[in-house]
Amino acid sequence: MGNTILSRKDLTFGLETHQVAFALPILARMYIHAVSHYLPTQVISNEHFTELNGLSSEWIIERTGIEERRKAAPEENTNTMTLDVVRALQAKTDLSTIDLIVGATYTPYDTIVSLAHEAQHELGIADIPVVSISTACSSLINAIEVVEGYFALNKATRALVIVSEHNTAYNNDRDTVSGHLWGDGAAALLITKERQSDSDFEIKALLTGGAAHTAKATTAVVLKPIDGGVVMPSGRDVFINACQYMPKASLQVLDRCGLTLADVDYVLPHQANLRISRNVMNTLGLPEEKLISNIQRYGNTGCAGCGIALSENWDTFKKGEHIVITVFGGGYSYGAMLIEA
Repeated sequence: MGNTILSRKDLTFGLETHQVAFALPILARMYIHAVSHYLPTQVISNEHFTELNGLSSEWIIERTGIEERRKAAPEENTNTMTLDVVRALQAKTDLSTIDLIVGATYTPYDTIVSLAHEAQHELGIADIPVVSISTACSSLINAIEVVEGYFALNKATRALVIVSEHNTAYNNDRDTVSGHLWGDGAAALLITKERQSDSDFEIKALLTGGAAHTAKATTAVVLKPIDGGVVMPSGRDVFINACQYMPKASLQVLDRCGLTLADVDYVLPHQANLRISRNVMNTLGLPEEKLISNIQRYGNTGCAGCGIALSENWDTFKKGEHIVITVFGGGYSYGAMLIEA
């Protein structure tokens, strides 16, 4: 896939100029004050799948980049990982005055008591909005966009965002198409309307969208808990669309801020497949040194992947650096966010 997709027409997804202006409103200022992550301790190597279904480690690495992944313990689930990651965030910052919780997952432990409710119960904070969403692997950006709406309406000023995935609860290891892809983990972010410290990261722009109009969007990758769990019958279609939408969305947020690819210090794509991430970098014309990737160690951790990687690398970013986070998920969904350290 060459740089030809980066024309102005592609940048706007075919919309007219006035439509784009409407689709991308001015972002109220938002800041990421602190971020944390949690990973289960059990490590599942590629050799597990060699013994189980004959897939060699070399084949898995070549196709996906994955060398190992984390698996939640029998007593762990999406909600327990939420508690662990919230406690980790509490160790970094005060959460006693948050006035909004937004949780995101497509692998819920409880469809009534959501991970956001679990977090509120743990923190003991009464009478605040508690919201749960799912846009598959794009949910981190959508969750932050929900925060943007609450901030813009002056309904909140300090938001806790949690992304947690228990993929192995829904996965079939014997599935030779996608069984080796998945890992478990969680991340949490404290997002504020006003800057709290000089070390806060400013969210400069974000956008989300749905691409369910495409032919295989609603069948390419699905998770039906009572009908076989997660399967990926059209992985190639997922690959193709991810490689198109993530670069396009990245360019849109840069354009929104009057920046170019030359201003980008790092790109943090959804951790679905290392080949997809490298394709995104190639399409953008950026060197792989600017790619942030953790899929090698953790597998596809769904909507938690980018949050985990942001938390892992938080202390390595330098003041003024620009990081593009870009995502693509089943259904299809996509999004991008530009942050400045």
